[in-house]
Amino acid sequence: MSEVVTIGGRRISSGAPPYIIAEACINHEGDIRIAENMVFMARGMGADAIKFQIHVLEDEMLRQAPQSDNFAEPLWDTLDRTNLSLDNHVRLKTLCERIGIDYLCTPFSRKGADLLESINVACFKTGSGELTNLPLIEHIARKGKPMIVSTGMCTMDEVADTVRVVRAAGAPLILTHCVSAYPAPYARVNLGMIPRYREAFGVPVGLSDHSRGIYTSLGAVALGACVIEKHITLDRLQKGPDHASSIEPYELGELVKGAAAIFQAMGSERMIFPEERQIVAWARESVVSVVDIPRGATVRSDMVWVKRPSPRDGAVPAKDLGNVIGRKTLVPIPKDTQIRWEDLAP
Repeated sequence: MSEVVTIGGRRISSGAPPYIIAEACINHEGDIRIAENMVFMARGMGADAIKFQIHVLEDEMLRQAPQSDNFAEPLWDTLDRTNLSLDNHVRLKTLCERIGIDYLCTPFSRKGADLLESINVACFKTGSGELTNLPLIEHIARKGKPMIVSTGMCTMDEVADTVRVVRAAGAPLILTHCVSAYPAPYARVNLGMIPRYREAFGVPVGLSDHSRGIYTSLGAVALGACVIEKHITLDRLQKGPDHASSIEPYELGELVKGAAAIFQAMGSERMIFPEERQIVAWARESVVSVVDIPRGATVRSDMVWVKRPSPRDGAVPAKDLGNVIGRKTLVPIPKDTQIRWEDLAP
């Protein structure tokens, strides 16, 4: 059983409904008005949280850092152009609090983490690139707030190292399985890592999903993921590194509804439910006569068979057909009649 982590009063565990994070990333293109519209959209579609990023570039990277194929310009230039100011983040956090959605944000450096602490974030979310940055992981963990740690681009040993660091600092921990490709091919998603992480580390486990659409996110919920993080955009056709692998408003709404439905459907109790009772009344079979059977006759196999409806008023259920054959009748039994135990000699 994995531990329970609480974010903003919301219980995160395998026994609670999945916590849906709408990842705004840099799809707002640095425009606070677009970012605010994304907050309203995420709240309207039922997400539990919306997540942004905060960059202090001189503290997190060298200017000559390479970029991946999903970037059309140097990485530094993209992040500098789309970065939001601390005042913008305060504005977004205030908006989130006002309309009832959790504000989350990812730092990429010590200064970024400290800035987020200064505005009293409820939780720290770290990206996959920072998993092996144990100095930064420890710096954040020592703040004592819940951490959601993504685990793309890594090995199990590297995940274990990070878990040890966070635990040593005493911060509550949630792991999210992730494949850091944009988009991630379905064949690389490896949803089986969700129960594997849960068994290996005993913490709540989720999915940070970069695949197209919502299929793998819904599959993750069926495997017990208690957090789903999904990139969102107002328009997937916009230019930018993350729009193509993001979902649009309608898809986010479907993800929220689908995740809730799958969570409700994950019970393992085997019983006849109240909703099934009316169906039981006609869908099961009882032993019936297929010919007229006189009183005192010995019932042969060609005289009886099983037919709907279900047994009632002492009728013999289908499973007891063999116990009817060879017994004598105490009353005449017309064709197509349910045979009752009291119609037969002991």
